[in-house]
Amino acid sequence: MSNIKDYSSPIIITGGAGFIGSNLVKSLNDKGIFDIYIVDDLNSHFKKSYLEKLIYIKYFDKKDFRKLLQNKQLPKAESIIHLGACSDTTEYNMQYLLDNNVAYSKDIFKYCLDSGIKFIYASSAAVYGDGVNGYNENVTKLWPLNPYAKSKYLFDEWVIKKSHKPSTCVGLRFFNVYGPNEFHKGKMASMVFQAFNQVNDNGAIRLFKSYNKKYADGAQQRDFIYVCDVVDVIEFFLKQKNSTGIFNVGSGKARSFNDLAKALFKSMQKDENIQYIAMPKSLIAKYQYFTQADLDHLRSAGYKGSFTTIEEGIRKYVQEYLQKTP
Repeated sequence: MSNIKDYSSPIIITGGAGFIGSNLVKSLNDKGIFDIYIVDDLNSHFKKSYLEKLIYIKYFDKKDFRKLLQNKQLPKAESIIHLGACSDTTEYNMQYLLDNNVAYSKDIFKYCLDSGIKFIYASSAAVYGDGVNGYNENVTKLWPLNPYAKSKYLFDEWVIKKSHKPSTCVGLRFFNVYGPNEFHKGKMASMVFQAFNQVNDNGAIRLFKSYNKKYADGAQQRDFIYVCDVVDVIEFFLKQKNSTGIFNVGSGKARSFNDLAKALFKSMQKDENIQYIAMPKSLIAKYQYFTQADLDHLRSAGYKGSFTTIEEGIRKYVQEYLQKTP
């Protein structure tokens, strides 16, 4: 990885106490980078615990940060990494999503443009909908399947159409991220985390039955990416100058839920016990049967990092984190 001199500071990270954000802050701390401002809502016990071993100069509550942002009273910064958002795919209050995921992001974009600082933000692979047109960033006809995905799509489209952008303006479409520090996410936590708890509770993993003739039960596929690989990509763009564009962040390889379950049982040293259950009717028409990041654009930007296999990622996550957490 890079030397500390490759980074300027300070860095503002919205969602810095959350899943990806806390892993990013830890990685920067491990490299000797401590001039970090975290923006988040620390009402969660788990979020507070994620930050206990981390070092950062200042914490902003999200509401206070938005006021300082709009009044242009933020401390001088080198970059803003905008990870804070409502990521609940079952949230149907579109007005809330438009404010939290779109208007808020626009305010940060404008601030970065006016202040001449880097802007890196989290988008989502959810914008691709059912993937009928593939998973390439150049695809323009997209049909997001839920309000959360729609909100992410709307901001991406707004950024794409802007003629003037911050010199570094990067959107990252995260695929299925899993790894440490997702305890607070509840039902939105990764399938790896949920399956681990299912095995602990009843010795079995429950997967949805398939309602698509192309896929057997449990053979539905996702592009699963370990959170440490996501952090590496963010740090790559943090070092770049004059980078602009939207980039997929996935492993580039689709794996089945059956593969995930088998890797989990092996990591936990448990006998395989997979049960297939009915999918909720409300989800059937909006279900993604296949996702796989096209990484050509990311590679063309110069990113040469490798990606953790699901077997290795689950092993590390289970044995080095989940089984060590009280």
